[in-house]
Amino acid sequence: MPSRNDAALAFLKARRSRPAKLFSLPVPTRAEVEEILTAATRVPDHGKLEPWRLIVVQGAAFRRLADLAEARALELGGDVEKVAKGRGQYDLGKLAVVVIASPKPSPKIPPAEQFMSAAALCLGIVNAAEAAGWGANWLTGWPAHDATFAARAFGCEGGETVAGIVHIGTPAEDGPDRPRPDLSRIVTWVET
Repeated sequence: MPSRNDAALAFLKARRSRPAKLFSLPVPTRAEVEEILTAATRVPDHGKLEPWRLIVVQGAAFRRLADLAEARALELGGDVEKVAKGRGQYDLGKLAVVVIASPKPSPKIPPAEQFMSAAALCLGIVNAAEAAGWGANWLTGWPAHDATFAARAFGCEGGETVAGIVHIGTPAEDGPDRPRPDLSRIVTWVET
């Protein structure tokens, strides 16, 4: 019989998404972020490729990113709403880890699995930050999916993309939880 970790299971069952726009100071120290990243990088990493890289954003870097998002929105002929949505998470950011999916050439590991490794890393960062007592929220937003913005903001090149931007900070008090999926509607059991 496998050994259960009831505390870990209870944590995962109780975990909730908290809006990053409600996070406040303080944020984790560098040592605390490194602890979170050490725990989070234990993700499925087929072939030990490490098909991702991380950028920790804090302080004045958020202003630079907000300005880049606004400039890109205007280049694209964006209206006030597009500019506001582009700037939004950067104007309010305190500390974030940007996960860049950076697939490596591999005859054995398809790019799709490498991208999924980057997504697993995003969730790993969220869970590790929450387990460490911080609030965490995985966002992207239109600028993160814009190749020009991603190149200017995060140095993305080649096949690199932004898998996620995980904001970390002091969470607001817990509000109501969102509805959770009805497993009876989405799970199919196959026995033969």
